[in-house]
Amino acid sequence: MARPTKLRKIENIPTIPYFIPSDKDIPSVQRNILKLEELEAIRLKDLEGLEQEECAAKMEVSRPTFQRILISAREKIADSLINGKIIHIEGGNFTRNICSVRCSNCGKEWLESYENLEAINNGEYSCPSCGSLNITCSQTCKGKFCKKNCWRHGNNIKKENT
Repeated sequence: MARPTKLRKIENIPTIPYFIPSDKDIPSVQRNILKLEELEAIRLKDLEGLEQEECAAKMEVSRPTFQRILISAREKIADSLINGKIIHIEGGNFTRNICSVRCSNCGKEWLESYENLEAINNGEYSCPSCGSLNITCSQTCKGKFCKKNCWRHGNNIKKENT
């Protein structure tokens, strides 16, 4: 059985999801889908100028995995530029951060992706052990992402339904 794909950590989500050749009839033009982790690899290596080891560490993947992501991204970009294809940026196996969370009822602690935790506000996320909605940041997450983005830090997210 194949190992599940590990989430790749990315820092930027692009505001513009398409690049379209200007002189093409849009409905008939072929497109390449560039995954968000591929765009992040290009940003880190080619725009920021980091070494592959540094890039891999920032994305929390191995160096060979980073190399495969980078090669895939460069192939898609080259194909789009040379053959006049649209680049559509979407999808992939990524997260903006991994946070440590704790259930206030049963005390269970686990790691969860930032994107999954956004469902807490809608009451769609509960403790996998006891089903409680009384989940808090366990305050063990470190780094500037958590300090800047973790609005859960030290606060109850959603009170348990009664």
